[in-house]
Amino acid sequence: MNAVDEKGLAIASEFEMFDEWMDKYNYLIELGKSLPLIDEKDKTTSNLISGCQSRVWLSANYENGKVYFKGDSDAIITKGIVSVLIRSMDGAGVDDIIASELDWLDNTGLKEHLSPTRSNGLVAMIKQMKLYAMAFKVKYENK
Repeated sequence: MNAVDEKGLAIASEFEMFDEWMDKYNYLIELGKSLPLIDEKDKTTSNLISGCQSRVWLSANYENGKVYFKGDSDAIITKGIVSVLIRSMDGAGVDDIIASELDWLDNTGLKEHLSPTRSNGLVAMIKQMKLYAMAFKVKYENK
């Protein structure tokens, strides 16, 4: 199991503490509130994720073999989703990010309780984070 999946399983266990879906939504909102803010200079159209109902920005940096993400959204639930994804992938190596299937998301209940447009946004965020990792791998590790 790689680092992304290990962090993800810990996140999923946090969601399993709640029996009611509304409690999980409230927890997701709290996670979004605790998300470190993305720099305003990074709220550009190039960092905007297409496929999301709300506006979502994701930026990534590569340092010492690891990828570090920052993100934000103008919707509170979506911001919580961004927070969950960043928590699982932030500081991981490119290979771990690329290889992770994020199966642990099934244990959070997010996929079945999100609207179709939010589900599409979740997929788009994951895709973008993996694309960042692939780009960093090509640029820095395949020399």
